[in-house]
Amino acid sequence: MLTRRHLFPAAALVAVGAAGLTSFPAWADDGPEATVEHAIGTLQDLRRDKEFGNSLHLISRARAILIAPRIFKAGFFFGGEGGRAVLLARNANGGWSNPAFYTVASGSFGLQIGAQQSEMIMFIMSERALHALMSNKFDIGANAGIAVATLGSTVEGATTTNAGPDIVVWASSSGAYAGISLAGTLVEPQTHADAKFYGRAYTSREIVMQGRGHNPAAAPLVHAVSSL
Repeated sequence: MLTRRHLFPAAALVAVGAAGLTSFPAWADDGPEATVEHAIGTLQDLRRDKEFGNSLHLISRARAILIAPRIFKAGFFFGGEGGRAVLLARNANGGWSNPAFYTVASGSFGLQIGAQQSEMIMFIMSERALHALMSNKFDIGANAGIAVATLGSTVEGATTTNAGPDIVVWASSSGAYAGISLAGTLVEPQTHADAKFYGRAYTSREIVMQGRGHNPAAAPLVHAVSSL
């Protein structure tokens, strides 16, 4: 269940749908510091979700966690969704890295009218899934050998398995759509947001796997993940 809902003017939503964009719209970009703050709120929503109740063991076994606190979907005969996300990985000492920034984007066609905001957390359970996220573009539904399972019933599409998934997804949605679709969803590093947040350019690999980059504003999020 979402606790933060931000819906944009209908004209902006129609413009996005008419353009058929497959990346998140510029008006949804409110800066990396705000993304970090919203990610903490998404973790709080996760803790309150009954679907998650008996699955706290996921975080203890996760290799990394990707948090997309605000995925916007708008449709008017076209549908498209996108937003910004943060990725944190577990380090050799069992703690968590600072966040690297990502975009989550997809597009769809169909007779769709409505607007929706979703939030999503991906528990990265294997090393191969983490390395896939280090690539330029990770297509959730098209990576052979990467098995995706869902927690709850608000996510549609993608490959699922009950036997040791590489990625476990939790999502919560509000608005006119029944859920979010993972099919055709791309997760892509956002290097310019990393540079803005850390004051210089780092790759996602340098941030989450090599411990590069420092910004005190990341500390509350790192603490929130550690406290799950």
